[in-house]
Amino acid sequence: MTLLQTIIISIVEGLTEFLPVSSTGHMIITQNLMGVPQGDSFVHAFTFIIQFGAILSVVCLYWRRFFRIDRTPAPADCRSPFLRMIHPVRFYWLLFVGVLPAVVIGMAAKKSGLLDWLLDSVWVVAVMLVAGGVFMLFCDDIFDKGREENEVNEKRAFNIGLFQCLSVIPGTSRSMATIVGGMANGLTRRRAAEFSFFLAVPTMAGATLLDLLDLLKEDGSWATAHNLAMLAVGCIVSFVVALLAMKWFVNFLAKYGFKWFGWYRIIVGAVILVMLLSGASLNMVD
Repeated sequence: MTLLQTIIISIVEGLTEFLPVSSTGHMIITQNLMGVPQGDSFVHAFTFIIQFGAILSVVCLYWRRFFRIDRTPAPADCRSPFLRMIHPVRFYWLLFVGVLPAVVIGMAAKKSGLLDWLLDSVWVVAVMLVAGGVFMLFCDDIFDKGREENEVNEKRAFNIGLFQCLSVIPGTSRSMATIVGGMANGLTRRRAAEFSFFLAVPTMAGATLLDLLDLLKEDGSWATAHNLAMLAVGCIVSFVVALLAMKWFVNFLAKYGFKWFGWYRIIVGAVILVMLLSGASLNMVD
């Protein structure tokens, strides 16, 4: 990968990581448009690792909430000794509960080779962009607006984690899956979006660690000074761009909902499908 390819892909990642449009899908499309070779283990790892760079912007933007220890007394109606004991760090417990489904499903998909196959398929991305876009046109009407008094508990965290498993399919969007999962469990759009951001940190940290371990198990030929520099540049660029895009998205989603994103997904997915069906090359550099 060249420096220009790295910067463009990383900008795309930073812009789309927290939008319900599938950052992975957009990176796959961008890689194809720029002629980045698909099927390469380093390209796969790069796709996940720079996502973690974008995710770190959550920790930066929400650091007061992310590192807060709750020193208030446990609620009087909390009868579980375990929950009373962990009350000061319950935020992290809820993230653990929410990430469990993704750990199980994600590792199974990776070990089976399904994940690598999906990452190489532009067809899958295009179809899922259109299908997800159609769903997003109606999801604001399907789910009510949620109630402010509803907070994330163990049941809601686990259910949102189950929804997150859908994002193993490129083009689905982890952000869309988890926010819809929160709305389906009675959360407001804003609260669902914020928990989606928080849940992304352990999820993408785990995915990044697995990819790094896979790369380290290889012969090490990938670890050239150039590739390491591209990883560093990709993480920095995606971090900065995501930091700028995240807060705008929360305000936009709370005010307007999903419909605009739905139409965008349908248009992009339809254009890619037409190109694939017509036999046109997605590679713009040939």
